[in-house]
Amino acid sequence: MMGKIQIHGVPETMLQTLYARAAYSQKKNAKFHDDRAVEIVSRMDYDFSLAGKDAMMSKGVIARTLLLDRMAGDFIRKNPKSTVVNIACGLDTRVYRLNTPPSVRWYNLDLPETIEVRRRFLPENGNITMIAKSAMDESWADEIEEPEGRVMVIIEGLSMYLSEQDVRQMLSIISRRFERAEVIMEVMNPWVVKNVKEKSIEKTRAKFTWGIKSGKELQHILPEYTWVRDVSLAEGMKTIMPVYYLFGWIPAVKNISNKLVVLRKE
Repeated sequence: MMGKIQIHGVPETMLQTLYARAAYSQKKNAKFHDDRAVEIVSRMDYDFSLAGKDAMMSKGVIARTLLLDRMAGDFIRKNPKSTVVNIACGLDTRVYRLNTPPSVRWYNLDLPETIEVRRRFLPENGNITMIAKSAMDESWADEIEEPEGRVMVIIEGLSMYLSEQDVRQMLSIISRRFERAEVIMEVMNPWVVKNVKEKSIEKTRAKFTWGIKSGKELQHILPEYTWVRDVSLAEGMKTIMPVYYLFGWIPAVKNISNKLVVLRKE
């Protein structure tokens, strides 16, 4: 076991999502197996007890993991020489779960204190690069090699902790750096931001602060992007909770769930 993890606030939420993936991977009928998450949890000196009891958080993490793995996997299969920028990567292991080919340049970007933890458990090199900077720091874009093919930017589990100004800044940096890019960003409904608390997240002292009802709203404030679609996490929930096939189509259920907003800049 490695030393105790000393990290708080929004960066600490990566430990809750890590545990959710590790715990799910050990279930008999799991739809994915995150062996690296299981290994990291076994080596980490951290109290995961609240994460283990937070069923709502865990199911949301699994639903978005299933959807994002599918969406990112489809993009990489169609674009085998692409560039992927994984913003707010935390201890995400998608690059490994997808068996990403060496022809894809993959960048994991997060705050310096987060990348310090990541380096302890996931030393990366070759086609996988770590960048220890804020997503609102424009200088991170200078560390991305000129893309050979298409670009995909994944922003998972971050926007709900930011301000609208921060979101604009982050998306503007992406727009200025890449002539063409596809962005997949998880967003939260404003009602959930104001009214819902997740026990394991509350423990970290991180707070939900921003949300939108649809990605169409981003197109209005950032006209350089074209809104492509919203994918409700209710779609991912169907995989792990079949009852969602019965009521996941109900507008109230679809609207209240987090969404994966797909934006395109061309």
